[in-house]
Amino acid sequence: MSEPAMPEYLDRPGRPRLAYRHASGAGPTIIFLPGYMSDMAGGKATALQAWASAEGRASLLLDYAGCGLSDGLFADQTLLDWRGDVLDLIDAKVEGPVILVGSSMGGWLMLLAARELVARDGPARVAGLVGIAAAPDFTRWGFSPEEKAIILAEGALIEETPYGDQPYVTTRAFFQSGEANLLLDGEIPLACPVRLLHGQEDGDVPPDISLRLAAALASDDVQVTLVKGGDHRLSRDGDIALLIDTVARLATHPD
Repeated sequence: MSEPAMPEYLDRPGRPRLAYRHASGAGPTIIFLPGYMSDMAGGKATALQAWASAEGRASLLLDYAGCGLSDGLFADQTLLDWRGDVLDLIDAKVEGPVILVGSSMGGWLMLLAARELVARDGPARVAGLVGIAAAPDFTRWGFSPEEKAIILAEGALIEETPYGDQPYVTTRAFFQSGEANLLLDGEIPLACPVRLLHGQEDGDVPPDISLRLAAALASDDVQVTLVKGGDHRLSRDGDIALLIDTVARLATHPD
């Protein structure tokens, strides 16, 4: 069993360096994708990697460009830029099947990255997906008409958030990238097992989004778990235990 590595960096010509933590071990490799303005130091990410390392399983944590320890400016990034970050690190560090675990916006990136991996490498490349309050298409349903007008007219919307000291910034470029990569209105061509965890008290991403996502996925093996009393973060001890158990079952029986 190998211990988790200290943060390392992936150099990319013409793109920001990416910070990541990779631990080798048995596959499929478990990859955690953080939410908007979040990073790999969060409680769910670190708990999942600690569990994976204790079980001798391969894992990968990362900070998107402009987030956490990675280089780049947050306001310069788009949804597809961050999808590219995920794919670049998978290409550089991971061989074989992956289980993508996406939190909030990371759930959108999880789907976009999985779709690309399957199209490029075949369905065996993605062994499973786990969404935590997955938020695909949030540029469509997550803003009021007035907020969308501000983003498009002024170039950015700045909002206070209870999740950190820095305000949320949504740029026009990010918004337009989201609108160009909507998923919920058609079939999502992924056939792997999918597990969607969602707090019933989530005030940011309505639980109905996970139900809509389940319906849109081509896979017949999709389960939605609604967590009574759970908020958007799903970071209580019981929530994290549920996450680890969910990932463990997929990792042990990826088929």
